[in-house]
Amino acid sequence: MAPVVLLRAAVATTGRFPALAGVDLELGQGEVVVLEGANGAGKTSVLRACAGLLPLSAGEATVLGHDLRRDAAAVRRAVGLLGHSPALYDDLTVAENLRFSLRAAGAPAAGRAELLGLLERTGLGGRVAATAAGRLSAGQRRRLGLAVVVGRAPMLWLLDEPHAGLDAEGRTLLEGVLAEALAAGASALVASHEPEVVVPLADRVLTMGGGRVVRSRRGGRRRVLAGGAHVA
Repeated sequence: MAPVVLLRAAVATTGRFPALAGVDLELGQGEVVVLEGANGAGKTSVLRACAGLLPLSAGEATVLGHDLRRDAAAVRRAVGLLGHSPALYDDLTVAENLRFSLRAAGAPAAGRAELLGLLERTGLGGRVAATAAGRLSAGQRRRLGLAVVVGRAPMLWLLDEPHAGLDAEGRTLLEGVLAEALAAGASALVASHEPEVVVPLADRVLTMGGGRVVRSRRGGRRRVLAGGAHVA
């Protein structure tokens, strides 16, 4: 089976700065890989590249079977990115933002009941659904960004500091919806400064430095395979 993500000697620059300086990375179906490292190590750049938002200038890259350098638009339609600051329109309500974001991403049309169900599931139901996004707290904005990802049902989740700004309930919610997606065959690439939180969720942990992967180790996740066997 082909990898969900395959980067070989991937290079990307922002201005004159090499955001990625020859990254080698592979992500399999159903796998969770966590990226760790200092600020500027390249974690967010890997996620943006895999989302088709950061062009590569050299190397090989495929995401969900698409050549990232030739068809970034197809990649953008196929993945779900939860970044630091979800792109929201402050004058639109929570429900309107969700509807607009799903339509813009090319997701199947969702009816009112389905949209409200998504908002209830992510803790944004009731009066909050009719609240302008500009009045949301940081945690609520993150929840709305998560609702968009859940609604798109991508086979690749790209999560940048996903626990940031969330309270304990929000973190439990995030881990629950991610677990459901993984059980359905999705994969996840996660960048985080919180190893104590994300390493137990990971199959592998990759340490980045200088725009490259400099170390790989096992995470703490245990996956159940067919027949009831476990993979540590």
